[in-house]
Amino acid sequence: MAAPLDSRQLRAFSILSETGSFTETARRLHLSQSAISHAIKALEGEVRCRLLDRVGKKVILTQAGEQLLVHANKILDAMASAREEIDHLGKWGRTRLRIGSSTTACEHILPGVFREFKESFPQCAIHIETGDTPHLIDMLRSHRIDLALAMEPRREEQFEFRPLFTDELQFIVGPLHPWALAGRVDRASITDQNYIVYRKGSYTEQMVEEYYRADDLVLQSSIEIGSMDAIKEMVKIGIGISILAPWIARHELSERSLVALPLGKRKLRRHWGIMYWRDRRLSLAEETFVGLCKSLAETIR
Repeated sequence: MAAPLDSRQLRAFSILSETGSFTETARRLHLSQSAISHAIKALEGEVRCRLLDRVGKKVILTQAGEQLLVHANKILDAMASAREEIDHLGKWGRTRLRIGSSTTACEHILPGVFREFKESFPQCAIHIETGDTPHLIDMLRSHRIDLALAMEPRREEQFEFRPLFTDELQFIVGPLHPWALAGRVDRASITDQNYIVYRKGSYTEQMVEEYYRADDLVLQSSIEIGSMDAIKEMVKIGIGISILAPWIARHELSERSLVALPLGKRKLRRHWGIMYWRDRRLSLAEETFVGLCKSLAETIR
């Protein structure tokens, strides 16, 4: 493949074709006339043909020069457009934010964060992808997102993880469930319950399985549904029980339409944070987003 043409030579050639004068071209580019002459000779050497003819004191394009000028102007216009777009990104608020988030965090955390974020960056283009932590890690690896709001992964040393908050998983039951009425969990009946889960194979489900495997217990999930709101409604009416973090059902717990009970003597905690490529410098918009997430995390904590 041939080497790309020098943009400085193309610019000198484009202006020379417009002015027809080495002297005027040198004045516009703040260079010497010999520098312009050298640039044109070097460009002719690259394309292996004569681009200019001298007619008296004027310079006119050859047929090859006319063809090159069409391409040169397109290249220079594209470069100017690229510079203008980058300049826009460098200005306050003119940037993009590509976020990956769990569905739960997207519903309960991001609305409050972006309400504040938009006050500082009203023109920022925001793109949000949702998914479980493994899916968000895949999107980070393929550079489809820049930041991921998710649970702390295992053995992902290529990513930085900035902690936000830690929550505790608990049983969530309806107010008429026997455990709720007794005010405690009957450990003998833990494996007899119908469990409603958000997504089988998720990080949270794996954590719960490992937690109870230590006690030689296996929980049977009977319903899988991809909506936290639907899970809470089903638990309310007694279709089954679930294992969630209480902040996800904060409103329902406060009005006593749901009841939270501990999983056991050992606590099962999840660590949430912001993930991104290690050693990558965050933009002002990204740092602001992380800071707002930390502020909102205080209410969850």
